[in-house]
Amino acid sequence: MSFNHFDDQGRAIMVDISAKSATLRTAIATATVYLSREILSNIVEGKVAKGDVLGVARLAGIQAAKKTPDLIPLSHPLALHAVTVDFSTDLDAGTVRVESMVRAFERTGVEMEAMVSASVAALTVYDMCKGADKGIRISDVKLLYKEGGKSGVYRREDQP
Repeated sequence: MSFNHFDDQGRAIMVDISAKSATLRTAIATATVYLSREILSNIVEGKVAKGDVLGVARLAGIQAAKKTPDLIPLSHPLALHAVTVDFSTDLDAGTVRVESMVRAFERTGVEMEAMVSASVAALTVYDMCKGADKGIRISDVKLLYKEGGKSGVYRREDQP
C-alpha cells in the first residue's frame, strides 16, 4: 500500500486531484453516544437545561462537515451540496446514534466530511449534557457507505 500524502522525500503533501473527473460523491458515517437512560429521556422529552440537544447537535454536525479542511490538514476544500445529520435513540441501551450523510459533485470523496460531521454532532451531545453526567462516552465512529469516483461503492460489511 502506498501513502500518497507524502512526496518522494517523505514530506506531507496535499494530493493533486486536478486531473481527476468530478463525479457525484456520497458518504454516510455514524457515531454512537452512550449515556444514562435518565439523560437520554430528558433529551427526547426536551428537558435538558441547555435546550434542544439534538437540534443543536444537528447544526454542529452540518457546520463541522463544512469545516473539515480546517481540521484535517491535507483535506481538500470541497463545495458540499448536501449534509444531513439524523439521530436515532434507544432508551433501553442508553444510546444516541448519529448518522451523517454528505454529498458533493467533486474530484475527491466526502468520507472525511461525513466522519467529522458525525463526530462533532456526537461531541455536541456530550457538551450539552456533561453537566449532568461526565461519564458519557462516544465510540463507534465509522464510515458506513461511500460511492462515487474510481473506487466505486463501499458498504460496510457489518451493516444491514
